[in-house]
Amino acid sequence: MNRLDYLIDYLLKEDPQYSEMEIPSDLQGKRDLFRALRNVRWPKPVSEEFLQFQDEELRVQLQEKGIVALPDMPMQIWQGDITRLKIDAIVNAANSQMLGCFHPLHKCIDNAIHSAAGVQLRGECHQLMLQQGHEEPTGQAKITKAYNLPCKYVIHTVGPIIPTGIPTPMQKELLASCYRSIIQLADENQLESVAFCCISTGEFRFPNQLAAEIAVKTVSDFFVERPECSIKQLVFNVFKDVDKRIYEGILKIESV
Repeated sequence: MNRLDYLIDYLLKEDPQYSEMEIPSDLQGKRDLFRALRNVRWPKPVSEEFLQFQDEELRVQLQEKGIVALPDMPMQIWQGDITRLKIDAIVNAANSQMLGCFHPLHKCIDNAIHSAAGVQLRGECHQLMLQQGHEEPTGQAKITKAYNLPCKYVIHTVGPIIPTGIPTPMQKELLASCYRSIIQLADENQLESVAFCCISTGEFRFPNQLAAEIAVKTVSDFFVERPECSIKQLVFNVFKDVDKRIYEGILKIESV
C-alpha cells in the first residue's frame, strides 16, 4: 500500500459512515478525497505513522505547487495562493469556531490553509478554543504554528459578516480591529513579515474597495504610532484580479 492509499484507508476506517466509499484510481482523485476526508474530520488524535505519511504527502504537494519567497520590500502586493508563501506569518480569515472549514474541497482560504497545513492545525485551534471556552469574537486574532506550510505561523482572525453587503460603522471598525489585532500579535511575537488575505470579502460580503481602504489605512496608522514595530515586510495577498487592481490603485504600486 502506498502512502496516499494508507492515508485514505486510515481516515475511512476512522468513521464507519465512509466505509463503503469508492476510492478513485487516479492521483488527483485520491488527493481530493484525502483532502475532503480531512476537511470533514473533527479534531482528534492520530497515530504517529499517520502524521509521518501525511507530512510527507503534503510536502510533496507543496514542492509541486512551488514555494514563493518574495523580494525584500516593506510593502507589496502579491497575487496567488497564500499557502505557497515563505514568510513569518500568513493571515487566515477564520470563522468563529476557529477550526477551519468543514465543507469538503471548499475554495475558501480557511479550507486551503488547513488543508495544506495538515490535521495538526485544526488540533491546535481546537485546544485554543477549549482553553478559551467560547467562540472567537470578531475583530480579534490568534496565532498558531504553521506545520506543513512554508510560513512559520498562521494568524487567525474572524472578520465581520455583512449580510446586506452594506457595512455599518461598527462593522467597519470591526474589520479595522482585525488588522490591528494581527499587527499587534505579530509585533508581540517579534515577527518581521506578514501576508494579509482580503479579510471579510467574498462570502462575508464586505465590499472589496472599502475593505482594502480600511486594511491599508489601519496598518499604515499602526506604523506611524509604533515606528519601532518588529515588522519589516507587509504583503497584501490577493487572489482575484479585482482585488489586485484595487490594491494597486490604493498603494500606487504594481504587484510583484
